Amino acid sequence: MNKKLYVLALASVFSLVACEQGSDENRSTVKVVETKRVEVIDQAELVAKEQAKQATKVAKQQLDELFAKTTEALLKARPLSSTAFGVSEEDAGGYFNDRLPLFSPKDEASLRSQLADYAKQMSAIQINDSKWDENRKVMASLARYYAGEPSFDIGYIDMWMGQSAFVVNQINGPAIDVPTTLANNHPINNLKDAQDYLDRLSQIDEVMASVNKKVLADAEKNWVPPKVVIAGALNFLNGFTSAKPEEHSLVTGFKAKIEMLELESEKQTQLLNQATSLVKDVVYPSYTELAKTMQSLSDKGRTESGIWAQPNGEAYYAEAVRQLGDTDMSPNQIHEIGLSEVERITKEMDSILSANGYKEGSVGKRMAQLNDEPRFLYEDSDAGRQQLLDDLNTQIAEINQRMPEQFATKPPYDVEVRRIPVERQDGAPGGQYTTPSLDGSQPGIYWINLRDMKANPKFDLKTLTYHEANPGHHWQIALNMAQDDLPLLRRLASYNAYIEGWALYSELVAWEMGMYQNDPFGDLGRLKAELFRAVRLVVDTGLHAKKWSREEAIKYMAETTGTAQSDVIAEIERYMTWPGQALGYKLGMINIVAQREKARKALGVKFDPKEFHDLILLGGAVPMSVLNEKITSWLKAKK
Repeated sequence: MNKKLYVLALASVFSLVACEQGSDENRSTVKVVETKRVEVIDQAELVAKEQAKQATKVAKQQLDELFAKTTEALLKARPLSSTAFGVSEEDAGGYFNDRLPLFSPKDEASLRSQLADYAKQMSAIQINDSKWDENRKVMASLARYYAGEPSFDIGYIDMWMGQSAFVVNQINGPAIDVPTTLANNHPINNLKDAQDYLDRLSQIDEVMASVNKKVLADAEKNWVPPKVVIAGALNFLNGFTSAKPEEHSLVTGFKAKIEMLELESEKQTQLLNQATSLVKDVVYPSYTELAKTMQSLSDKGRTESGIWAQPNGEAYYAEAVRQLGDTDMSPNQIHEIGLSEVERITKEMDSILSANGYKEGSVGKRMAQLNDEPRFLYEDSDAGRQQLLDDLNTQIAEINQRMPEQFATKPPYDVEVRRIPVERQDGAPGGQYTTPSLDGSQPGIYWINLRDMKANPKFDLKTLTYHEANPGHHWQIALNMAQDDLPLLRRLASYNAYIEGWALYSELVAWEMGMYQNDPFGDLGRLKAELFRAVRLVVDTGLHAKKWSREEAIKYMAETTGTAQSDVIAEIERYMTWPGQALGYKLGMINIVAQREKARKALGVKFDPKEFHDLILLGGAVPMSVLNEKITSWLKAKK
């Protein structure tokens, strides 16, 4: 029954009722009419429910198609990521293990246009199903995240943090990420895999040529990195081609893998010679050409350190704050929160330092003093580096034994500790994490930078382990990837404030579990790490909104934290390269802690940290607004 017929029927019923109500002898007639009215209403309700059910079914089909198209568009443009994640050919839009990504202005514009269109289509669909509506919101948000701000066609789309300001820099970008992912994640289990690897090596000149075009296109718009970022990029590019081709990691790693195959020695030699020739004749010349381009831009590089100095840079930073900080707060508000947190954490550190006999000088100076004490340092040698790696593995084993106290669900993927390769350690952070593959053939990897052993004092390492491995990045990301009821892209993609906020929150959870008991200097390391993240709020907004110089930011961070100078310089240059990314840690942690306190207050003794952590982790990485809505709904259902 359509709506018009229903209204006419209902009107006639009310007309009959009005005529009949004055007579006692017609009361039975009224009852009959009322019964008919109820039947009409019941029928209309059934029709409305069926129409709603059909509308929901259609919306689900539309969303399913858009989810698949969005995922395919992104993975097709980033075939190395498809390899690293271990996705299917169907999800990635065809075979991908023999392809590499391209980053020319045309390629980037095509990807961004597709994703922006899918985001718009998903946002327009209405669906009366809470789970599907959450998927719709998150997937539309992810499509927008990877499409970037339409007003800025500079930089490139990074699989981790969306729009990245500079396609060539000292810490990430295709010139660094393509060979790193190829060496670490390309599987070689048979001859076809080995040939695919060689096919990919043969395409690196095309990749670097596309990157070259993007660099020059951005430069034509006066979008040029700061001089120190260009210098860092040149340091990597020149270092990348410094080894003899046969000694390059792209060859030596390949050699180790094909030696594991059941191939005749003659065939192995042939494959190895091909790889060496490709590195010599294809890879090295393309990197040399890219280095020439970056060298030509050195004189044009910004002397200013912040993104504000780029064309319309203030608007770019505002977008970075929204996307990577996941907040509507202004840079000034974030700066003040950072200063307040620095003051609070510094007082806690002062108390521990004083209790252990370190009473003279600022907290930063006293922490620097600790950093010079031999008892806290590993030997600067191969043996010292191996001892450090062994200790990290021991720390992972120890926290794993305690995880059931706070966490109900365990991820199915393993984590390994590895050293950041020497050729990229100068621009890399102190520690980082890369994800496992979906099929488990590749583990999660906790990378540690061993360029400067003084930058890795023993009292810092527990906290770094809890952040990068368990219960931090590995635990969260591996659990996210295991949620096969979520759309694929939700299992793979990240939200900066969510994942970094979780990792910093994990450091606090480890402290609450007693992992620093009777270890005051380890606890100082934890507080130092939290202080570091509070300082990031100050220096990131200082650089990009308050127009601080690089030197001002280095001085503030070094004096406040007492961190080794080599680490401070690398950190500040990282923030210069990734505007807004450093905000996600503390802002994300602050929100998660606030939500936990809200839950504890609402539930009292019924609050279960295991249930709370499952609620956060098993729904995958989401914007903080979605997470907070989810927690609010959970609390209402619990009451």
